[in-house]
Amino acid sequence: MLLEVRDLTVEFFPPDGPPLRAVDRVSFTLARGEALGVVGESGCGKTTAMLALLRLLPPAGRVTGGQVLFDGVDLLALPPRELRAHRWRDLAIVFQGAMNALNPVRSVGDQIREAILAHRSLTRREADRRVAELLDRVGIAASRANQYPHQYSGGMRQRAMIAMALACEPQLLIADEPTTALDVMVQAQILDLLDRLRRDLDVAMIIVTHDLGVVAETCQSALVMYGGRVAEHGPVEALFTAPRHPYTQRLLQAFPDIGKTGSALTGIPGAPPRLSDLPSGCRFHPRCALATERCRVETPELRLVGPEQRAACHYV
Repeated sequence: MLLEVRDLTVEFFPPDGPPLRAVDRVSFTLARGEALGVVGESGCGKTTAMLALLRLLPPAGRVTGGQVLFDGVDLLALPPRELRAHRWRDLAIVFQGAMNALNPVRSVGDQIREAILAHRSLTRREADRRVAELLDRVGIAASRANQYPHQYSGGMRQRAMIAMALACEPQLLIADEPTTALDVMVQAQILDLLDRLRRDLDVAMIIVTHDLGVVAETCQSALVMYGGRVAEHGPVEALFTAPRHPYTQRLLQAFPDIGKTGSALTGIPGAPPRLSDLPSGCRFHPRCALATERCRVETPELRLVGPEQRAACHYV
């Protein structure tokens, strides 16, 4: 197993209040070459959990429990210098809003080259050849390496960020909302690119998204999060055809299906919980039509409910 996350817990420590738990005992595994989709509404802890894997949390955030075992090494226990050696070389991330993350006053090729020279022992000429290879792999002509971000379209900037993340041949790539703000055709191209890179390079991927269609198209397994906890985890086919947690079921009901003409979408009543006012028991119970008194007072454990499928609900 390439990545094993055990009971990862993240808290934020505001200067004028008690700690706020944003990620609560999240556990999952990821094999080499596998793609995992992490889904859920805004504020459920998806991005925070991914930043915690690489210890890139903002100053107020802190990992307060758990382990992140990458190839058997606990990344949370490493000194900063040793951890830096793993970033980019073993694990890389394409940040949310990556289209606008490029430095506008430096050429795209220069920014990719910087990542290469910082983590690999190559000459400037060798690094330039590597930049050309990377741009070509993501579908950008090498001749455009000396152009600036404003000369690229949104989709090309996203491809450039993916090229940068792949610069040091990582074993795991985390893509946080990789299709945000792109039109439908460009979204499809980016998803096809990610899937092709995963298969060609045998790189594992974690794709963080709101879009269940993205998960269905590119991932083998999915992790559904709600209120900082894992609601359901398992193979994509099982979660889409036989979802067990009420939250997963409601998410799928709210997702449009072009194969079912005339069917109405059903939203989820209420709103996700605030970190400063998390409900007791099951975090989803205030919005769940099936909730009982037990759901309000007792926290459900994530347990096996099918072959490789786990759900945190008392009644599945």
